[in-house]
Amino acid sequence: MSGTKKSTLLCRPRIRIMAGKDIALGPGKVDLLEAIEHTGSISAGARALGLSYRRAWDLMDTMNQCFKQPLVQRVKGGKGGGGAQLTAAGQGMLKLYRTMETKALKAIGPEWKTVQKSLKKNPGKPA
Repeated sequence: MSGTKKSTLLCRPRIRIMAGKDIALGPGKVDLLEAIEHTGSISAGARALGLSYRRAWDLMDTMNQCFKQPLVQRVKGGKGGGGAQLTAAGQGMLKLYRTMETKALKAIGPEWKTVQKSLKKNPGKPA
């Protein structure tokens, strides 16, 4: 392997909103919401994330069951076939979740800088 591959150091807070024993909202579910919003389809959103349709459907169903209002709604087929779209509640939860992630990262900023200074720039190679 030739060339210099630059390692990127990241800190990604992982927030999980629990409703009883269920994860109502978390990183994977929010990624799915974004994929559905972008593609207009549960199956296309699942493919974009490397998920099976069944897994995506289960994640979406859990979200819809946990919230007072559904986050995703199916759109009846027509000339172009059916699809899915985020409801106003789904769009709102997506935005709130991403805001929470941003605030969490800012809150841990000083500690993250200290951790960064302790990490190797190229893991797996001698210092």
